Amino acid sequence: MKTFNLFTNQTDTLPEGKADFLLAASVTRTCEIEGITQAGIPGKIPLTPTLDAEFICTQKLHSLPELAQTPSGVPTPALITRAVHNLNPFKSIEIVDLGLELQPQQCFVHNFNIPISGSIATGAKIDARSVFEKGMLFGKSYELKGSYLILGESTPSGTTTAAATSLALGYDCQDAFSSSFLNVPTNIKNATIDQALSLVNAEMNNFEKLSYVSDNMLLFCAGFLFEASRRFHVVLAGGTQMAACLLIADALREDVLMRIKHDNITLATTQWVAKDEYSDIQKILSQLSYTPHAVYTEFSFANAEIPVLKKYDEGEAKEGVGAGAALAYACANGLSNADVLNAVELIMYEM
Repeated sequence: MKTFNLFTNQTDTLPEGKADFLLAASVTRTCEIEGITQAGIPGKIPLTPTLDAEFICTQKLHSLPELAQTPSGVPTPALITRAVHNLNPFKSIEIVDLGLELQPQQCFVHNFNIPISGSIATGAKIDARSVFEKGMLFGKSYELKGSYLILGESTPSGTTTAAATSLALGYDCQDAFSSSFLNVPTNIKNATIDQALSLVNAEMNNFEKLSYVSDNMLLFCAGFLFEASRRFHVVLAGGTQMAACLLIADALREDVLMRIKHDNITLATTQWVAKDEYSDIQKILSQLSYTPHAVYTEFSFANAEIPVLKKYDEGEAKEGVGAGAALAYACANGLSNADVLNAVELIMYEM
């Protein structure tokens, strides 16, 4: 298991030491559009972030008896993150509630009284500036326990809102965003994005546009980066959604008369996103006004005894709940592919 730079393919790594793990958990009503996402239990998709939060914190589920999984049975990437924690524990695991249907139980939760964002197809109805500023304040006040912070996310249909957000801000990234599907439902996603973009116009300022087309996770995390990156190293744990957070921060630098300290930020994703033929995270990141530090970690379920895990290697699920950064963290701490694979399967056998 090795970690590589996304742009150069040279061997790379995360910072040394123990990391805090923070999960930005959020619901956008976009996830309730039929067929747009498979990130969770059918009919209960809005509960996915709650279940992911409970699982990475306690390795148990308290709000439902079932782990979030795709219709074909692929379990949530929270499994990977929790397995890494079992092998080399994070300094802390905390949850950021950015609009949840159900509060996760037995977790340390930061609550900001942010309501669930609406479907972007009819207007997200977010107070974008308020959510962004709450992120900035949290970035200023968060107390780091370890050497650096890993910031992950769980937001079903978040790649759709990330694409709409980036396009509304004028970035050239059509069809560059990934999906939890192997066979991406592009017609549904594109129709939703088109509906969202029809609600904004060139006369609106950036925050007005974001209030229609974005989601709470993207806005809060973008705001968080402005202040947190001045204080400590932040690893954005995720794929194209977290890349969109960087685009938002870059687009808003003139609005807030600040810049993120980008040399104190790393984006860490999985090889399933980095090598995905249906998306292009490099293209998204190339839209930035700087070249970001971005890495991916080689990992495979090829030797798994539990057959459904091999679907990750076939292109299902791909990323989420900080899995890419968790694998990079495991790699930086000397763990092997076999170590992580065995830990994942042990969790599944014990469930």
